[in-house]
Amino acid sequence: MTQASERKDQQHPLWKSDRQTVDALLTAAPDDYNLAELARLRIRYCGFPGARDIQADLEKVLKQWNLTEEALFEKTRQIHAIAKVYRGQGSQRDDWS
Repeated sequence: MTQASERKDQQHPLWKSDRQTVDALLTAAPDDYNLAELARLRIRYCGFPGARDIQADLEKVLKQWNLTEEALFEKTRQIHAIAKVYRGQGSQRDDWS
């Protein structure tokens, strides 16, 4: 067996709900909430061995919004420093992984 055929993509346990979020982002405007969601999902799927469809669509959203990942993270650091983006959704929204 070759090394590539030995590696198998994994199914992320949150793929289904994340897929819905990504689908919404593909047609959304880059407001504070959507920027925070994009950054959160970029972090979650960074280096994840699978969910290639989500990873590709997250990249597509970045391009649609004319952002680099660095610019996205800078914007979201500013957003989180000023406001609670997930207000009303439970302030314990720390599900980054």
